[in-house]
Amino acid sequence: MFHAFGRVGRIPKEHLDRLLAFGRPVTFEPGTRLFEEDRPARTFWLVEGGSVCLDVHVPGGPAATVETLGPGELVGWSWLFPPYRWHLGGRAVGTVRAVEFDAGAVRAECERDPAFGRAITLACAQVIAGRLQASRLRLLNLYGPHHSTNDDPAEG
Repeated sequence: MFHAFGRVGRIPKEHLDRLLAFGRPVTFEPGTRLFEEDRPARTFWLVEGGSVCLDVHVPGGPAATVETLGPGELVGWSWLFPPYRWHLGGRAVGTVRAVEFDAGAVRAECERDPAFGRAITLACAQVIAGRLQASRLRLLNLYGPHHSTNDDPAEG
């Protein structure tokens, strides 16, 4: 049996249960910064309630929102891949309830048990692939053609 790990990732129940044993419940008040771009990624979260805005630093301006994650979604995958530094920043939008994980402890368990490690890595990879696809679609929406054109004058 498999359970959702984020909106895209899937993980066998026995591995999800093991992962959840490393978690602890946390609450973030509106506007709380969970993490900052290029800082060490020591934790990650599964959102239970509320939303987390992922953003990128813009020199001389406010942070630009990249994506907003909600209940059931994984916040953070930078903890899994060296150099274990955040690629984005994260901020609570409203009150956020989540399960927080110690990244070092989970990585150690992944190394200790290769089957668990593979399940976690694959689930994170599925989340990353889904977010990459969503980013591509947003870019197409912003910069792609808004209607079909016919460049072949013979068919005009």
